[in-house]
Amino acid sequence: MSASPVVVEVTRGPLVESRHRGALAIADAKGRIVFALGDTNSPVYPRSAVKALQALPLVEDGGADAFGFTPAEIALACSSHNGEPAHVEAARSMLAKAGRDESDLECGPQPPARDEDRCALRQAGRVPGRIHNNCSGKHAGMLALAVHMGVDPKGYSTADHPVQRRVRQAMQDMTGAALSADRCGIDGCSIPTWAAPLDAWAVAFARVATGEGVGKGRAAALKRIREACLAHPFMVAGSGRFCTQLMERAGPQAFVKTGAEGVFCAAFPETGLGVALKIDDGASRASEALMAATVLACAGLNDSQKAAVVPMANPPVMNRMELRVGELRVAADIRDRIAATMR
Repeated sequence: MSASPVVVEVTRGPLVESRHRGALAIADAKGRIVFALGDTNSPVYPRSAVKALQALPLVEDGGADAFGFTPAEIALACSSHNGEPAHVEAARSMLAKAGRDESDLECGPQPPARDEDRCALRQAGRVPGRIHNNCSGKHAGMLALAVHMGVDPKGYSTADHPVQRRVRQAMQDMTGAALSADRCGIDGCSIPTWAAPLDAWAVAFARVATGEGVGKGRAAALKRIREACLAHPFMVAGSGRFCTQLMERAGPQAFVKTGAEGVFCAAFPETGLGVALKIDDGASRASEALMAATVLACAGLNDSQKAAVVPMANPPVMNRMELRVGELRVAADIRDRIAATMR
């Protein structure tokens, strides 16, 4: 396996101080790989970048309708949220609609991401719970799916539970890749994470973008999930978060979702493209810059949207005195090669 190219540089003064290597795959609506950078054939754990695919059975099989989930709640099922009050309230609403409560969640407790929300909990004499876990929306959706399927929800997070078998099958169908037990890990929130090549994840997100290559019912479910996330980007992440800010700035042309360890996936409805990328060292700062550059080149943004997204592809490095001392930037040759995809 050849070394991944340097995709993002971090400067300080006149010098490049750090370099991040990575890989990127872009697929079109026909399932063809139109751009590949680095090793896009080795299996990659997508982590939370594929929550939209994990939420697909909930919507496709009728669970979201059976429980009256709102678009904001569907977006939360696809989220890695901050644990802000609106996120917690929506997760509790989803659980209540499915006849479950926080004690049924199998994601583990996690403090909210923001200082003010952690302080509010302390001042109220409460401790962080499972409902504050950044994956509680996904887990609430999976619990609802179990109830809708008529199976015992207990153990819904384990690989052999009917819920996870259904999720795995949906992801296999979307990617066209075999998600085998020898490539299965356990995610931070305790559900299985299945490894597949970046090429396969990019194909799946091209299908999220267009609904091509899937049945009519699945295409409708994918559109509903995508539009829910684009209509409620705050629910997908939260205040100050990259995913939320990028979708707010890019508008309906770019659905993006981050995952741990430098993974990102995206669907571009305007151009019919799907994207999957991985930064070798797992750095989020690099995956964010590379995703922003890919959105600029490939999502079909207008001039106003591009102007809003440009700073996210080239963020400054600031010191403690709020002085700009450097920048993150996508390597010039990489940026040019991505842009050439749309020519």
